Amino acid sequence: MTSTPLAPTTPTTPGSIVRARGREWVVLPNPAPNTLKLRPLGGGDQQIATLFLPLEGHDVAPATFPWPDASQSGSQSSALLMRDALLLKLRAGAGPFRSLGNLSLEPRAYQLVPLLMALKQQVTRLLIADEVGLGKTVEALLIARELLDRGEIRTITVICPPHLCEKWRSDMAQQFHLAAEVVRPGTVGRLSKDLPVGHSLFEAYPFTVVSLDTIKRDDYRDGFIRGCGDFVIVDEAHTCTSGKGRGRHQRYELLRGLAARADRHVVLLTATPHSGDSEGFNHLLGLLDPKFSELGTMADGVRRDALREELGAHFVQRRRQDIRAEWGTDGADFPDRETREATYELTGAWGSLFHDVLEYARTLVKRSAGQSRLRQRMSWWAALALLRCISSSPAAAAASLRTKLAGLEQAGLDQGNGHELSEEQQLSELEALASQGVLDGLDEAMSEEEAAPGGDLALEADRAHLEGLIEAAEGLRGPAKDPKLRQLVRQVQELLGEGYRPVIFCRFRPTAHYLAEELTAALPKRSTMIQAVTGELPPEERVERIAALEAEAFDPEKPKTPVLVATDCLSEGIDLQRSFDAVIHYDLCWNPSRHEQREGRVDRFGQARTTVRALMLHGACKDPKHRNPVDERVLAVILNKEKLIRKELGVSVPVPGDMNSITQAVLADVLGESIQQLGLDLGLATPPGMPEVLPLVGWEATLDQQWQSAKENARRTQTIFAQQRLKPEEVLPEWQRSKEALGDHAAVERLLVEACARLRLPAPAAAGGAWEFNLAEIPQERRALRERLESQGLEGRLSLSTTTPCRDGAQLLTRSHPLVVELAEFVAERALSGTEPELAARSAVIRTKGVSERTTLLLLRLRHQINQERRTDAGFEAMPPLLVEECLTVHCAADGLRVLPEAEALALLQQPAVGNVQPGQRQMELERALKQLPALETDLRTLAVDQAAQAEDDHRRVRQAAVGTGGALRMRFRCEPSLPVDVIGLFVLLPAPQL
Repeated sequence: MTSTPLAPTTPTTPGSIVRARGREWVVLPNPAPNTLKLRPLGGGDQQIATLFLPLEGHDVAPATFPWPDASQSGSQSSALLMRDALLLKLRAGAGPFRSLGNLSLEPRAYQLVPLLMALKQQVTRLLIADEVGLGKTVEALLIARELLDRGEIRTITVICPPHLCEKWRSDMAQQFHLAAEVVRPGTVGRLSKDLPVGHSLFEAYPFTVVSLDTIKRDDYRDGFIRGCGDFVIVDEAHTCTSGKGRGRHQRYELLRGLAARADRHVVLLTATPHSGDSEGFNHLLGLLDPKFSELGTMADGVRRDALREELGAHFVQRRRQDIRAEWGTDGADFPDRETREATYELTGAWGSLFHDVLEYARTLVKRSAGQSRLRQRMSWWAALALLRCISSSPAAAAASLRTKLAGLEQAGLDQGNGHELSEEQQLSELEALASQGVLDGLDEAMSEEEAAPGGDLALEADRAHLEGLIEAAEGLRGPAKDPKLRQLVRQVQELLGEGYRPVIFCRFRPTAHYLAEELTAALPKRSTMIQAVTGELPPEERVERIAALEAEAFDPEKPKTPVLVATDCLSEGIDLQRSFDAVIHYDLCWNPSRHEQREGRVDRFGQARTTVRALMLHGACKDPKHRNPVDERVLAVILNKEKLIRKELGVSVPVPGDMNSITQAVLADVLGESIQQLGLDLGLATPPGMPEVLPLVGWEATLDQQWQSAKENARRTQTIFAQQRLKPEEVLPEWQRSKEALGDHAAVERLLVEACARLRLPAPAAAGGAWEFNLAEIPQERRALRERLESQGLEGRLSLSTTTPCRDGAQLLTRSHPLVVELAEFVAERALSGTEPELAARSAVIRTKGVSERTTLLLLRLRHQINQERRTDAGFEAMPPLLVEECLTVHCAADGLRVLPEAEALALLQQPAVGNVQPGQRQMELERALKQLPALETDLRTLAVDQAAQAEDDHRRVRQAAVGTGGALRMRFRCEPSLPVDVIGLFVLLPAPQL
């Protein structure tokens, strides 16, 4: 290194090289005054240091990077290792996509569409409504990571249901290198401890995942709205629209407050944006921009068409068939879903018990006639609860009946605390609790209530009858007496025989535990492992149990096939595609959206299997006496109609109208008499367009009409918001160039093989895209590297995959995988610092048939500073500058320097060597080439200026559509090269002698 003194007050430009504390550093962008943010010249971001100039400025001096040393030349493979390490240690290339170097996954091209939409807005406001399994989490975090790496945001907050907090935290850390803190009641105290007075924890922790039900509370909401992140992601946003219930209203008020700040970026995620609720859908659109909330009430016309067209810049909703048609192989790795049905018969003791419980349910409803509305509704809900539980399992039926029996020991709602409430208040509480425990129509109740409900308090005269029903239910446990369980065992055995790993979904916890116990007894213990996961477990423990199943499944010594039994606590937001590939609906959902949610846990982006199975189990046969009437009516009126529409459109359509009211009407038919014939005031709300009093057949006819209306509305919405105007050819070239500039999969594999060989590490075993490492075998002399890997959580056996989807629990091997990052930085640091120059060669002479004349190649590292400004009401304001780096291979031709495309550079450096070059000749050739470098100074400067101009143009082009009113650009860019250019490598190719 050569250096000259630098005064402490002298400004330093990002990208320049300085010497401080006995080593060389690259200056990074840093807005803090009197400080210098530095990264070691050969190191990575984990070694970044900040110097306080008033204390250390006198020791800081500008420096330049030395040319290669002719006396330290290496082999062809070590030269290629130098180039690969240099490429792979880049975190932010010069391309327009800044986040590529910080991703631990390979986004599909179609997932770039929301990113491009966001980059065309000054403030991101997006509703991403892609169907289940397309990767909305990836799409949202890709936008957040990109804006963070561009310096446009500093903080990120994810708002999600409580049970999804850990999943978001994990995805942010593992896939996007964002270390987030989870904010919920149990963590607020720890996170807030020692914070300065008046400071929000959102100021102290830049990346947070917040439980929606914590932050929606009135005492938290206002402070959160003021202090939360610049960039907000809202998961399951359809549950945050105004509607019935205080919870929904609080959530909506929270989001409306967040969206009110004009400069806050907001991305809303939902697979069901409409959910059958037009008013809620309009409120959701209003969070993007208040004017969009008018769409639902606006008459057709030019103004409405223009507003819908404008909404298209903020709303994307796609189906798999859209992606397959538009994006070809970049969207075609979704599995095919093979759906089947299996039936059981209500025969023998099981059939007798079912009909006894059905008759008892009818009795409960009939004897409440003439009583108060509260007593009528209590009896009604009790009847529905019994029907739901007896249709699930003997265990759920017994639990529900026990709840009724226990009610005989209570005083009822008219005593105790209940006397303080009016009948209307008691009725309101009853409706809310009962609908959560029995029905499936409330989105916010997705995973809250799984206990087998009992409902109405029984009469003393019912005691003996209830005890008899409980005893009968207990006696039906096991496949010998339970035909539904017997069919399940048969179906699971068939799936296991075909190599599938099933998830079995049921409605109630007693059923889940019952199935896990019975399957454990029925399946071979040596080859299978069964686990139950229900909502009674905290989210962390649910994840731990699934991880335990994964560990058993991928145990290299004695793998076991996992079988997971779960309630609907896992039907939303949890990714199970790595370990499971089949879904069994043991209990039918009464809301078809939940069926789709369940199947979407395994049928989604990243599923390794080409075909997944979905099996629906229900009670049906030719003999009416042996059918399950509950399953029969729900299938006929709700599930099968939705299935036909989904088959036609390729996407699930929510049940139109009030799901709970429709379900109750269906079950009124199961009880054998219409609501009017019973003479009961059941208070059933009617969906829009339906008469207030209507027999069940009228409900079905009107519901059919609404199904057709919902189908046509979904068809129109998809046509507009599938974003088919953004074509693959407009996305893929820029994306591919950015990826190539940072090193592709081939570079990753070459680095691993060559670095392991030269560092004397255990050789990786590769077969069919899978790589196995045993990091425990790293030799003692490489202890420093081993400690670096252990600090990243890498130790023992490591299974990696170079292709997606990953199979058998392997991790995806990308350029940002910790193993690749640490190896690339370790190799580059030791080679560039001169500590171990023989590890990766900065100079080499290669004799090959691949050239016909003496050819000199230079390996260059360029750094540019991109200054960016954004338009405000007061004019353009400066944003933090960006430091971009690129690694180029150039050919020193007679007429100047020529940048070689990636494929051409690689082809030259990989040409088979022919014979050895003697040390004397090698030294002579390199010294001759080194003497020519001073004459190339002007060419190198010109090259740097040209590359900076190209980077500036690329960044501008990606944001070109971001224009304001009157065509004024919202963003301006100016890219300046950092000089001189670093000559990292010098490689001379000599033609093979002519024979």
